[in-house]
Amino acid sequence: MSKFITKPGVGAPLGAYIDDQGVNFCLYSRHASAVYLCLYDASGHSEIARIVLHKGEPGYWHVHVAGAAKGQLYGYRVDGPFAPEQGQLFNINKLLLDPYAHSLFGDFQHSIRHRAIDEQGKLCPFDNAHLMPKAQVTALSQYKGKRPEIAWHDTVIYECHVKGWSQRHPDIENAQRGCFAALATPQFIEHIKALGVTSIELMPVQQFISEAFLQPLGLSNYWGYNTLSFFTPHSDYLVSGDVHEFQAMVAELHQHNIEVLIDVVYNHSCEGEALGPCCHLRGIDNRSYYRLDEQGHYINDTGCGNTLDLTQQGALRLVMDSLRHWYRVYGVDGFRFDLASILGRERHGFSPEHVFFQCLAQDPVLQHAKLIAEPWDIGPGGYQLGAFPAPWRQWNDQYRDVVRRFWRGDSDLLGVLAKRLHGSADIFSATGMVPSYSINFITSHDGYTLADLVSYEQKHNHANGEHNQDGHNANYSCNYGVEGHSDDAHIKLLRLRAQKNLLLTLLLSKGVPMLSAGSEMGHSQGGNNNAYCQDNAINWLSWHDVSRHHPLALFISDVQRLRREFAIFTHPEYIHDNDPRFVIAWYRPDGQPMSNDDWHDPSLHTLVYYSIDTQAHHYLCVVLHRGGREQALRLVSPDNTPLQWHLRLSTDEHSVSATQGIAVDQEITLTPCSGWVFSNVENKHNTRQTL
Repeated sequence: MSKFITKPGVGAPLGAYIDDQGVNFCLYSRHASAVYLCLYDASGHSEIARIVLHKGEPGYWHVHVAGAAKGQLYGYRVDGPFAPEQGQLFNINKLLLDPYAHSLFGDFQHSIRHRAIDEQGKLCPFDNAHLMPKAQVTALSQYKGKRPEIAWHDTVIYECHVKGWSQRHPDIENAQRGCFAALATPQFIEHIKALGVTSIELMPVQQFISEAFLQPLGLSNYWGYNTLSFFTPHSDYLVSGDVHEFQAMVAELHQHNIEVLIDVVYNHSCEGEALGPCCHLRGIDNRSYYRLDEQGHYINDTGCGNTLDLTQQGALRLVMDSLRHWYRVYGVDGFRFDLASILGRERHGFSPEHVFFQCLAQDPVLQHAKLIAEPWDIGPGGYQLGAFPAPWRQWNDQYRDVVRRFWRGDSDLLGVLAKRLHGSADIFSATGMVPSYSINFITSHDGYTLADLVSYEQKHNHANGEHNQDGHNANYSCNYGVEGHSDDAHIKLLRLRAQKNLLLTLLLSKGVPMLSAGSEMGHSQGGNNNAYCQDNAINWLSWHDVSRHHPLALFISDVQRLRREFAIFTHPEYIHDNDPRFVIAWYRPDGQPMSNDDWHDPSLHTLVYYSIDTQAHHYLCVVLHRGGREQALRLVSPDNTPLQWHLRLSTDEHSVSATQGIAVDQEITLTPCSGWVFSNVENKHNTRQTL
């Protein structure tokens, strides 16, 4: 133990940082009475030194250790008052992770020995060091690659799970499957480029662990919304264990002009409720990181047992420093914030003026990062769609639900659907926002897959071990006559068309479209709409021979081509009646303009809108027919300009040839439940019209 020479060190930055003489260690704990640095040998089993940290500026504990170097394993023990009724849970028996650790060594092993408090409310006397991973001193340099910097109005997002995408891919090396490295391969890059994707949104990649209750069920936390270490890439996604693999993946994707967004979980930690494991924040300074009531109990606005409190200096700095780390060191382009309303919660509820939002707005490192909110939580007043300040984009669940309901046949939705198609101005424009503030989606990781949305009307979550009580019940789905898988050719055809209808609507709506991985190949989870704990074929994409040429993948490519060709879909502003470039007109299928009464006519099952780009001389007609019967459509010229219409795209597999011209006032027949796009510009790309 004598090889280490110590001095007080400095109180910034937090974490472990290497210099010419050793390593400076710094930890934040406002209420601690003493902090001990525990150094371990290379095996992580034997403690070789225990060093008292110097108490510096209020809350900051630090020490410089000469002789420590890159690769050194360590943890902390923190002493202080044990007063559960005041929310103080210091327990010197617990080895704690550095919340600023950049790399971990070893695995977390669940045990009641991790508890800070026992079931009687007394201090838990057990030591947990042999069951804890150790922090590892790591040298990381800033990311030096060139970022794509794709404008929001040109952004198309692909939500993807690192393991699920590649675990069963036959053309990816076995060692790379399920890892970050797989997403840097030509197989992944070519696939998403063909789909017209500009930005991937990775489900949680920060080090996470499973909840203890899943282990006896033979399950694990697959999604990853249970963070252990906010600065560390998830070790199971690393081929060699070297965190630089994540940086290399980002660099390769950037080389191909693909942005990398990551899903981050700063609303709670893996420590859970009071009897959960004491891994770091709970034992370092419970009151400085979590929201507590007057009795010292956790406020659970997340449904996960605890809630981070970003009004506290310690928690706020932890989140800000973590974001800067991922942006500056790993090169990510932005973040999707899980249960983001939590991050704006003050003592009496959500505030768009919250200090966290103000910090982000003025931060010189993060000012160009893309920020996406899941704008709700389960606490009082948690639903905050449209309330987040600029430049936050927001998942628009109202878009999702209206589009689902329209295509399953719900009535009286034409008016609200029209608003969703054109950027949800009723939600966003009042605060000066533009269409790209709406992240439009039909499906995400949370809920049914696209294929299941058209195959199941009841959730089938029995495999999750909660007696089918978990997951949402309101899914707005339709099974087309049979619950679940069907070999009936007619039902399969209806379901394929239904998926195309939903995709067509999504990709031709103003706003930022988000596809969920697997939508392009009909991936099914067997009706499980909460598959967070299924690390198996339920979630892993199946790359059978047709996956790469699946009708849905080809259809998405075709719609994306249209989206890029016609400027109305990516125009950055809302289009109003006096717009100098674009004209929008809404019609009934019989060729007459929509009246006020028509918008609420339950017998009207078809939405027809025309757009004119006066600058490019482009005329476009988009038709969404949800009726269960054929419908006559009379195509008109909304400004009486002589023109001929050409079918550009249809979800009907038997539609007329794309090269056949259609005269103004000519009547055609729409297939039941189908979508159509016409323009005055002939198809130059041999758009596919059949299977």
